[in-house]
Amino acid sequence: MNLNSSASRSEVAVTSDHTIRMRRHAMIAAGLAIGLLLVSWAPAIAGQGQEKYKVRLATVPMDGGMRDAVAGSGSASGVLTGTKLTITGTFAGLRSPATVARVHNGLAKGVRGASVAELTVSKAINGTVSGSLELTREQVQSLQSGKLYIQISSEKAPDGNLWGWFVR
Repeated sequence: MNLNSSASRSEVAVTSDHTIRMRRHAMIAAGLAIGLLLVSWAPAIAGQGQEKYKVRLATVPMDGGMRDAVAGSGSASGVLTGTKLTITGTFAGLRSPATVARVHNGLAKGVRGASVAELTVSKAINGTVSGSLELTREQVQSLQSGKLYIQISSEKAPDGNLWGWFVR
């Protein structure tokens, strides 16, 4: 009985060590799985609450008499975080230096509307446009439905040279 008793103690010790190792391996595997899951979710979590928009800046509608004043192109992007809209962009090819850039709220996409905020713009024929603004609930809805746009005016085109709507 003594032999059996010592054999059974060593079996218990081996089984106990094996169980501990198995649990340790299971915990490591679970930790790795959770870590991989968190890493794969990180971009979604970081971007949560953000909406990204792009803007293609093109010339405003013009008649034949405006050809000497209106020209150029550009692009911009907007990021809406909560109610804060942050805008960055570039433009080139104006016939005269830019004077002002504003965000407008049109009645519909492609239809002019009232100015809601002023942006920072390079006073040049090629440059940048940027700014951030807090939007009202109604302006957020206008942005999401494609009614907000950027308009850049220039010395030769004070009523607008380039414009473009925010789209997703």
